[in-house]
Amino acid sequence: MTDPIRTGIERLEHERLSEFAAKADQSRGRERPEAQCPMRTAFQRDRDRVIHQCKSFRRLAGKTQVFLPATGDHLRNRLTHTLEVSQIARTVARALRLNEDLTEAISLAHDLGHTPFGHIGERGLDRALGEYLPAARFRHYDQSLRVVDHLERDGQGVNLTWEVRDGIQHHSKGTTNIAHRLDAPRPATLEGKIVRWADRIAYVNHDLDDARRASLLAAEDLPPDVIAVLGATHGDRITTLVGSVIRNSEDKPYLEMDAEVAEAMDALKDFLFERVYAPRGQGAEPEARGERIVVELFRLFMDEPVLAPYLRPHERGLPAEERAVRTADFVAGMTDRYACDIYVRHFIPIPRGEFPLFD
Repeated sequence: MTDPIRTGIERLEHERLSEFAAKADQSRGRERPEAQCPMRTAFQRDRDRVIHQCKSFRRLAGKTQVFLPATGDHLRNRLTHTLEVSQIARTVARALRLNEDLTEAISLAHDLGHTPFGHIGERGLDRALGEYLPAARFRHYDQSLRVVDHLERDGQGVNLTWEVRDGIQHHSKGTTNIAHRLDAPRPATLEGKIVRWADRIAYVNHDLDDARRASLLAAEDLPPDVIAVLGATHGDRITTLVGSVIRNSEDKPYLEMDAEVAEAMDALKDFLFERVYAPRGQGAEPEARGERIVVELFRLFMDEPVLAPYLRPHERGLPAEERAVRTADFVAGMTDRYACDIYVRHFIPIPRGEFPLFD
């Protein structure tokens, strides 16, 4: 017996979406087969699982994007970044008649594995993990996949579809420039490719906005050639970038942006790395202290397993390789505040009756 609500939505996808869109009823499925929802498509269900079942999604509100919360109340955190990526990606998907539900599911899950203290925390965790597992690397996109596959729901994972998992694992670009045409085999879907671009469109614009709000940059500091192409305001720049993708990608099996616009976006990214991101990694900055917190907590839990709250007594004697992976899972899942609290508890003596306040 069919489910008329879900199958009706699936039929509309075939009628209304582009021939290049991913269709929910053609998904490559889940690692563990399960009965379908009578009301929601597989991709709608994935989106809802990220929001309702993933504790890591809620913890994103307590994780730094670039600037620590003490810098100002209106600065982005990892959750607001995720929401901005989702909004941009959904706008592009709707305009191109691609699958908005799949796009949203990937967007909401793409940073679930991110560390506390932003990319500086990620750098610290990668360094600490390498001290115990020299061949291992910590990458937040791999950890995001591990979160949804193995860590959520007390180790069961949330069993997302192949298409969402593929988009999560292949969303990141690092510091590399992006060609003005996205037609590589990964991510495998156009919806995943949208998120890959939306992630950069979001962060180069909102991190610039936050840097100005934090008085690190002034309007006259921005590269004039970039402003000439993208626009002088936050809204103008996003409109230019999103519009360029939509105009150049309609009814195509790949995504494309005007070459001049793509080059300007990369120039803005390079400007931010030089003027904002790299300076935040220098020793005097609070964010750099976040890297030290991550490294020292990792070493503490590895060297003194009795202090590791995620290990049961009988697990403290596990091989170091297995404990290192478990420790990376635990430290990566911390919020900024929780990491600071644990660090103070173990490393900073506090006179009786005094309690530190972390802004």
